[in-house]
Amino acid sequence: MELLLPEFGLVIFQSIAFLLLMFLLAKFAWKPVLAAIKERELSIDEALNKAELAKQEMTRLTAQNEELMKSARAERDLILKEAKTLKDSIVNEAKLSAQTEGAKLIEKAKIEIENQKKAALAELKNQVSTLSLDIAERVLRNQLQDKATQQDLVANLLKDVELN
Repeated sequence: MELLLPEFGLVIFQSIAFLLLMFLLAKFAWKPVLAAIKERELSIDEALNKAELAKQEMTRLTAQNEELMKSARAERDLILKEAKTLKDSIVNEAKLSAQTEGAKLIEKAKIEIENQKKAALAELKNQVSTLSLDIAERVLRNQLQDKATQQDLVANLLKDVELN
């Protein structure tokens, strides 16, 4: 039975050693350990607060970036619309100018053709009259070579003059 009962002196010595160790730990180590734990707890809280602030800042920046993108898209759409309007007006103006210029050129060409036609007709009349005079002169020379034919012609011309 000796094995089951611990020795009374050993239990007292261990109890005194434990109490002495507890006193020393409480006196010298407990406060620094608690201070270190408290400091660690504060640094973790501070890190969590900073992380939350960073998350809020990131959310704000994301929203601001999205707003800037919307604004840029709207401005791009406006610029494209203005460019399309400007292009359409330039194209329409060019078409109108081309039509006006074409009409002027066609009118000028018609006038030039008419002038050329009149000049050609005048030239043709001159040539026809010259040819007619040449032909008449040759015919008259052939017919009027003798005096009797000349007198008949003059008599016929006088008759025609009186009738008209």
